[in-house]
Amino acid sequence: MEEPRTAVRFPGTGRRTSTSRSERTNLPGEVVAGEDYRDALIVYRLATRLTGEPEDGRDDAGGAGA
Repeated sequence: MEEPRTAVRFPGTGRRTSTSRSERTNLPGEVVAGEDYRDALIVYRLATRLTGEPEDGRDDAGGAGA
């Protein structure tokens, strides 16, 4: 069985800074396809924020620009 290829994308415009982290409980460092794992927990956290000026003419408050 082939390992899945994964990616995270943020559609839209504007520069941003992103970070992600996962915490795994009751799983080995490498899981094996077809193996059963019981009582497993994965917590995935993703954070992103825009950096720089808005690109659509809006002001900082999210309203229409002048």
